[in-house]
Amino acid sequence: MESLREALEKLKLASTDNTTDSTENSLDCLLSALTQNNTEASRKMQEMGILSLLPTLLNPQSSWTPKVANIIAEMAKNEFMRSPCVEAGLIPPLVQLLNSTDQEVLLQTGRALGNICYDSHTLQAQLINLGVIPTLVKLLGIHSHNTALTEMCLIAFGNLAELESSKEQFASTNIADELVHLFQKQTEHEKKEMVFEVLAPLAENDVIKLQLVEAGLVECLLEVVAQTVDGEREEDIAQLKTASDLMVLLLLGDESMQKLFEGGKGSVFQRVLSWIPSHNHQLQLAGALAIANFARNDGNCIHMVDTGIVQKLLELLERHVEEGNVTVQHAALSALRNLAIPVVNKSKMLCAGVADVVLKFLQSEMPPVQFKLLGTLRMLIDTQAEAAEQLGTNGKLIERLVEWCEAKDHAGVMGESNRLLSALIRHSKSKEVVRTVIQKGGVKHLVTMATSEHMIMQNEALVALGLIAALDLVAAEKDFVGANLVSVLHKLLSDERSAPEIKYNSMILICAVMGSEPLHKEVQSLAFIDVVSKLRSHENKTVSHQASLTEQLLTAQS
Repeated sequence: MESLREALEKLKLASTDNTTDSTENSLDCLLSALTQNNTEASRKMQEMGILSLLPTLLNPQSSWTPKVANIIAEMAKNEFMRSPCVEAGLIPPLVQLLNSTDQEVLLQTGRALGNICYDSHTLQAQLINLGVIPTLVKLLGIHSHNTALTEMCLIAFGNLAELESSKEQFASTNIADELVHLFQKQTEHEKKEMVFEVLAPLAENDVIKLQLVEAGLVECLLEVVAQTVDGEREEDIAQLKTASDLMVLLLLGDESMQKLFEGGKGSVFQRVLSWIPSHNHQLQLAGALAIANFARNDGNCIHMVDTGIVQKLLELLERHVEEGNVTVQHAALSALRNLAIPVVNKSKMLCAGVADVVLKFLQSEMPPVQFKLLGTLRMLIDTQAEAAEQLGTNGKLIERLVEWCEAKDHAGVMGESNRLLSALIRHSKSKEVVRTVIQKGGVKHLVTMATSEHMIMQNEALVALGLIAALDLVAAEKDFVGANLVSVLHKLLSDERSAPEIKYNSMILICAVMGSEPLHKEVQSLAFIDVVSKLRSHENKTVSHQASLTEQLLTAQS
């Protein structure tokens, strides 16, 4: 350590008189000490005050600058040295050095900044504010032949791209063109993976998604898929997954998705379709997810249903009833759910047997599959009375829905089960469906659904309960009493936060249950007439009108 102390003293003198040889020798000695024992040497250098000397030594014109940056990079490998490096004011002069034309200076400067800011979003945000992103993108373009510099830029991009604040700056550069160009040049798996690791976080931004599509990334990804689909090596399997996942990510942007769809005639869209019948589970998954992403507007959905995509998805699902790949099941059901949204598609999909195939997954114990299954059926029966009646009288389905209505560990499944139960009644308006729901114990869940924090679910529940009361009050009476329906309605009408639709449908339901003696008594005991009379002055005319009618009925039957 004596030689280290000596070198530091010489460096202090040299830094004031700019003696090149003496400075170079001192720096060599420091680098040698760091090589032998980085942690101990770094601690000693900090104690001896070297950090305060370094900003002035980071001179773009000096021959020793790469060594100074290298020393900072080595010291900053130690976590305890990072804050002292920041406090010594090393970041601004290092950022300035990124404008150098000397490749060694650039490499060591990049290392130094990377190590100082490692794992610190605060410091990385500071670099972004200092404008390093456009500078690094420019460097990547100029020095793409320099492997070490290229890797330094990619590592920096990978770290900075994790910050949301970086996306806008990246989008204002030609990063997409540079990365795609770099990707096209790579032949080694590891190098491709490095580029992939930067592309994935950047592709989360919709503007950059479109830039990447326009730069030709999709063609690169399709080529990777074609080269690796039959590969058995681990690296082939990894590349296939990364490329197909990234492809799906690009389709999450509305503009990029529509550009690749090209009215259903796009070559990319056609290639993705060919993935669905593949024997490779990863490609099946990516293909189904891609269809789900293309199916984000009515025009695309209608075109896809008319060109036979539903049959491909059903064949895929049939293959996975036994094979049971949950991710593929989930993705295929997601695609079918989206395709079923346009009204004109519903009857076509029902005729194609979608409901029958979906019901084969009723025994699934996987909540993600259950959730998508329920959503798909709910979309299919919307406005489809015949299908709603057919499904609503399916005892096994209703039993499963009632069971899932109690899935408190899976709020999504519980919510969708309630909504489907309500939808079957609302769209069928069938006494047989109502009887099936009553027999299987579904009424209490609809009453609970009326207390949901989501207004749309409250309303769906109240309309369904109103139909139950209208179609078979006698059979439902016991369940209504047991579920405290009248008390729930009193709370909804008394609550000032209840939406006008909720108040209106609650009063409709009160009128509907007055034909039941026990429910009638409950209405009288809770003094509903007082609550309803206040609603006659409600600002919503429909509510005030219904309040008048309800008050008349309650008065007449009191």
